[in-house]
Amino acid sequence: MEKMDGSMEVLSAIQVTADMEGLDAQSKLILHSKEVLAIILKEAAAEYKDYSREEIMEFIEADSITGSKEVSPGRTNTTVKGDSTEFAILNEKVSFFDLLFRAKNPRLSKEDVQIDLHIDVEPQKTYKPGYPIEKRGMYYLARSLSSQLSLVTKNTDYSGLEKCLSIWICRDDVPQGMRYSISTYEVVNTKNTCVSSVEKENYDLMTLIVIKLGNEVYNGEEGDEGYELLRFLNVLMYPHKDNFMNTMKEYIDFSNNQELWREGDGMIGFGHTILEEGVRIGKEQSSQTIAEKDAAIAEKDIAIAEKDVAIAEKDALIAQLQRELALLKKPVAPNN
Repeated sequence: MEKMDGSMEVLSAIQVTADMEGLDAQSKLILHSKEVLAIILKEAAAEYKDYSREEIMEFIEADSITGSKEVSPGRTNTTVKGDSTEFAILNEKVSFFDLLFRAKNPRLSKEDVQIDLHIDVEPQKTYKPGYPIEKRGMYYLARSLSSQLSLVTKNTDYSGLEKCLSIWICRDDVPQGMRYSISTYEVVNTKNTCVSSVEKENYDLMTLIVIKLGNEVYNGEEGDEGYELLRFLNVLMYPHKDNFMNTMKEYIDFSNNQELWREGDGMIGFGHTILEEGVRIGKEQSSQTIAEKDAAIAEKDIAIAEKDVAIAEKDALIAQLQRELALLKKPVAPNN
């Protein structure tokens, strides 16, 4: 199996998310790692099937990787440059891309001209959110495509549009017959009444890939279509098990970075160190809080005790005064 050298970033993300549930905000950060994205692109996108994972990592523009970007019309561009009824839709629910980035399209790029793919990766907990994931994916693709243009006018040049790729990774609620499968939807020319001379790149502008997992156990066998990707995502998207790191190291090699990972002598990575440090500080803060509460309770107990003593002294004084008053009221016997 082809391996890539692992970086500090991916190791940290792997270790920090080891005890998380696979789809919370912190855990999604692992998808920002170029090593992880290269594995997904190599196995899922036709544009990259003939390239090594190391080459694909070089294609990814790291500075373009962003998360939680709004999908809604008029919001997908960083700067709003004008109004249009097509883009300014009021009262629309705001949606967000989970992970957007650009990568070189090696099929179209030339030595002096780079053409990019605009890629969106969407990890989803459920395949059945109440609507078809495929429709949502096509909407995201349409928004990703249209966002490449600002204000559309009669002089708009559409020749600069670049292809968009949306990859959806659905974890749970997948029907039995669809589990551990990969579906690809793309724009194709299905009929011509003439000899067509239109180049595919002029209409092949959107591809949707839906990867469906299913449960925590993947029983696929080496040689099955999609085996390497499905096995990798199955390990990544569910809470990490004891064999997690062993499986991960079949894809990403940390052996050339001994300062990052030394399993034998118990040295752990930077990310896990941060996690443990946070736990330690949390415990210390908790202990400090408990000690402060105990001290406050002790002070309160002393104050209550002092108050009880004062009340007892007051009660004793009152009793003494009552006895003396009783003596004063006692009638005096007459003298014979």
